[in-house]
Amino acid sequence: MPEERDKRRVAVLISGRGSNMKALVEQASGYEVALVASNKPLAAGLAWARDRAIPTWTRDSRGVERDVWEAALEQSLAKHLIGTIALAGFMRILSPEFTQRWSGRILNIHPSLLPKYRGLDTHKRAIAAGDAVSGCSVHLVTEELDSGDVLGQAEVPILRGDTEAALESRVLQAEHRLYPKTLAEFVAR
Repeated sequence: MPEERDKRRVAVLISGRGSNMKALVEQASGYEVALVASNKPLAAGLAWARDRAIPTWTRDSRGVERDVWEAALEQSLAKHLIGTIALAGFMRILSPEFTQRWSGRILNIHPSLLPKYRGLDTHKRAIAAGDAVSGCSVHLVTEELDSGDVLGQAEVPILRGDTEAALESRVLQAEHRLYPKTLAEFVAR
C-alpha cells in the first residue's frame, strides 16, 4: 500500500522537457527523487534524469487502456518504494481509482492561483480577464481536475502589454521556486 511507504521517496511524472522535475531534483531537501516516469518515451526530461543516474520508467500511453497503463506505472512505483508522486507537466489525467489509491500522496503544480483558471489556457484567461496578478499553485490531486487542497501559492504580477509567453515564462520561474519548497514542507509533515 502506498501509505506504508516512506513519503520522502518521490516519483516525478512528466510528459515533456521536465523543467519542474529538474527544479525538484536540484533543490531536493528532505526528499529524494527516486524515480522519473513518463507517458512519452521521448520526453526530454527522461534523458536529463538518466544522465544524473535517476531511475526512469516510461510507457507510451497512446492506444493503451488507462487501467493497463496505470497498472504498469504502479508496478514501477512499488519497485522503487515510492511514497509520494509529484506531477510536473504530466499531461494525462489519472483515473479516479488511481487517485483514490494514492489519496493525499499526489501533488501537482498548476499555473494559476487556484481556484481560478482550472484546466488549460490559464495565462490567456488571466490576461483576457484583466487580472493584475497571476501565479502558480501546488495542490493535492483528487478525482476532480485542479480541485484538491492548495498547499502553496506564489503570485506573479501581470504587466501591462504582457503576452501569454511572457507571463508563462515568469510564472514558470515562480513554479521552480515554489514546488521544491512546498514538496519539502509536505514530506516533513
